[in-house]
Amino acid sequence: MTPHTDSWPALPLDGWRDTYRTLHMWTQVVGKIRMTLSPELNHWWHVALYVNARGLTTSPIPYGAGVFEIQFDFLEHQIEILTSEGGRKLLKLAPEPVSAFYSRLMEALRGLEIAVGINTMPQEVPETVPFDQDHRPGAYDRDAVQRFWRILLSTDIVLQEFRSGFLGKASPVHFFWGSFDLTHTRFSGRTAPPRKGVITGPAYSHEEISVGFWPGGGAVDGPAFYSYTAPKPAGLESAPVRPAAAAWNSTLGEFILMYDDVRQAASPRHALLEFFESTYAAGARLANWDRAALERP
Repeated sequence: MTPHTDSWPALPLDGWRDTYRTLHMWTQVVGKIRMTLSPELNHWWHVALYVNARGLTTSPIPYGAGVFEIQFDFLEHQIEILTSEGGRKLLKLAPEPVSAFYSRLMEALRGLEIAVGINTMPQEVPETVPFDQDHRPGAYDRDAVQRFWRILLSTDIVLQEFRSGFLGKASPVHFFWGSFDLTHTRFSGRTAPPRKGVITGPAYSHEEISVGFWPGGGAVDGPAFYSYTAPKPAGLESAPVRPAAAAWNSTLGEFILMYDDVRQAASPRHALLEFFESTYAAGARLANWDRAALERP
C-alpha cells in the first residue's frame, strides 16, 4: 500500500502529547477571542476556527468599523494578526507556557488598538488552570504540528466534498477548539429533546449527524475519524457501515475509523468518503430523516 506520506502523514498520539496539549490551549485562547467579539450563531458556529492554506484561522472578526483576523501559520510557525486598517503583527511559535503565549498575544492585540477580555478558563477539557496562570512548560514540535495541519487540510478537502451532496441545513467544515476536532454537521430540520448544558444545549438543539477528525485521547488511543447521530436512534450500533475497519465505540457512542486505516488505504479519499456516507446513511435511515428532500439527487 502507498503510505501517502505527503497528504496523510503519520501522527502517533504518543509522539506529540505535550505539543498537542500546548497547541490545544493556544487555540482555545485564540478561539475565545473570536467567540467574545463575534455575533452569536446557532450551535456555537461563531466560535470555530477554519483550515486554510497556512494553518488555522479565525476568519474576519468584527471590531469597531473594521475587522481583524488571527492566523496560526504552521508553515512559518508563527501567529499572524491582520487588521482591515493595515495593521500587522507576527508572533513566533516556540515552546513556551500557555501563560506566556496568552500574555504575548494580548500585548500584540493592544499594540493594534484591539481591546478584548476573555474568560481564561479552558473549555471541554479536564484542565482547571486559567490561561494566564498556566506556567507549566509548553512544547512545540514543529514537525508534529505541520503533520497535524496536513491531516486537517486533507480531511477538510474530503469533508467539503461530502458536504456538497446535502441540500438541507448543514454546518461549515470547521475546527472546534474546545474538543479540538475538525467537523461537519447535517441536520434533519426537526428539533431534538432539549439538553441542559450551557454548551450542549445550543449545540444539540436539533437532530443532527456529525462527522469529523480528532487527534485522539481517552477512549481512543490515536487519531481517528468519527460519526455520530444525535439523538441516537435505536439499533444504530448494529448498522452495517464501511469500510471494514470502521466500528462502533460503545464508550463514546459513535462510529470510529482509525486514521491509520485511512492513511494506509489504497485511496484514503475513497475510504473516508465511504465512512462518512455509510454512517450518515445508517443514522438518517434509522432516525427517519426525509432523505429525498435533504439530499442532492
